[in-house]
Amino acid sequence: MSPEHRHIPEPGERVHPPSSSWAPAVFAFALALAVCGIFAEGFMVRGWIYSIIGGVIALFALRAMVKGSIRDYYRLPRKQHVRGAVLPVEQISPPKR
Repeated sequence: MSPEHRHIPEPGERVHPPSSSWAPAVFAFALALAVCGIFAEGFMVRGWIYSIIGGVIALFALRAMVKGSIRDYYRLPRKQHVRGAVLPVEQISPPKR
């Protein structure tokens, strides 16, 4: 550590992470169920029933993902005060031969 005190400016931009959601995991499970329904013929019920159930669940999960994305987009602030970071100025010179 160096003994001198350096002033570090605050960050100029704000980060807005999206809200967490179970919709992508449910969507992946529903698609897997829909695809596996093709090969699950004769397991408890007909295979196409698994595909229909998976497809319906996938549609609801896709709707939830799109709705959440739209909600997160409109939650962002309309304008943001951007303060540029001060970069150190350095002279670039060609290498000595």
